[in-house]
Amino acid sequence: MRYLTAPRVHDGTRFVTGNKILSFDEEGIFRGFAGIDEVDADLVETFEGLLMPGLVNAHCHTELSHTKNTIPENTGLVPFLGLVVETRSAGEAEKSAAIHEALSSLAHSGCIALGDIANSTDSLPLRPNANMHIHTFVETMGFIPEFAAQRLDYSLKVYQSFKDQAQPANGYVLRQSVAPHAPYSVSGKLFELINSLEKNSLLTIHNEESAAENEYFISKTGLMQDLYQRLKINDEWFRPTGRNSLPGYLPYLSATHPLLLVHNTFMDQDDIEVLKKSGHEVSLCLCPNANWYIERRYPDVDLLADSGLNICLGTDSLASNHQLNVYEEVLTLKRNFPAIPEERLLAWASSGGAKALQLDHIVGSFRPGLKPGLVHIREEQSVRIL
Repeated sequence: MRYLTAPRVHDGTRFVTGNKILSFDEEGIFRGFAGIDEVDADLVETFEGLLMPGLVNAHCHTELSHTKNTIPENTGLVPFLGLVVETRSAGEAEKSAAIHEALSSLAHSGCIALGDIANSTDSLPLRPNANMHIHTFVETMGFIPEFAAQRLDYSLKVYQSFKDQAQPANGYVLRQSVAPHAPYSVSGKLFELINSLEKNSLLTIHNEESAAENEYFISKTGLMQDLYQRLKINDEWFRPTGRNSLPGYLPYLSATHPLLLVHNTFMDQDDIEVLKKSGHEVSLCLCPNANWYIERRYPDVDLLADSGLNICLGTDSLASNHQLNVYEEVLTLKRNFPAIPEERLLAWASSGGAKALQLDHIVGSFRPGLKPGLVHIREEQSVRIL
């Protein structure tokens, strides 16, 4: 057994009161809390600062890790998307080395579970040795209905490569599902095809990341419309709804699909009500550092915090962030939204993410029988120690 304590302990949901000692067996399984007088003091490892369960990065693009420091800040989403396309090409060795470094830094800084976006198999060989649970979302996009089946066929081949990969011997779980990219990049026909693949699959989508996205759905005008015209994308099929993008695409997705909606930078109360009435199990993922990097804008976090929906955290990619440490997202939220207690922010970074990725039966909280990992936080630095 291993016994550890610190002045502050967060169990994944709340701060633990009293002087408690965490006990883990030799396999890293949490066995429970013990009182300060119940364990020989010589056996107890004492840390300064805070101990908490492993962090969960619910939204990341590790396959873009080689683009670090190549795209300037504050471009706005539409120009940013073009720059990602321009910079994502690289040699296989360069991409592999960058993904490996990204996964290593994630694990070192506290990550125990990852929601990773994939448009290719670049990250496939590196998943088994990443020392974390990974749900790979194979991203599908295509705004021209006539090409929907062709676009999906490519994604299914990528998905099958991930699905065929053997589970690693180290005990971490590898999962995958096909998911739509964003409302402005997926046609109604492609939404329908994705929806029909597996009725209970976990879907993620970049949701309301920019004002341009909502403007297009409201009135079919603005930067998105300009982009389609510049790229000669025929969008005659699309009919504006007079509302934000969420009510426009949600009817394409059966309520049997749990949803992980990412960014939500321009989500409002009407969207929240739509989600609550939809029947979906919903998680909202916040990536504040990426939102600031791209648009100099944060979501209405106070509004989302009051929504009653599950909230988790992500980092997006090194194309839109300077690092992939979820605790840095906590610090950004703490500085900019002081009304939200630290206790709750830490829950979003652990149990909230575990629930979003459907891994809360394994990680996310200090409950006996789980293998949640262990993170030490001191002087605003996080390090995984289990």
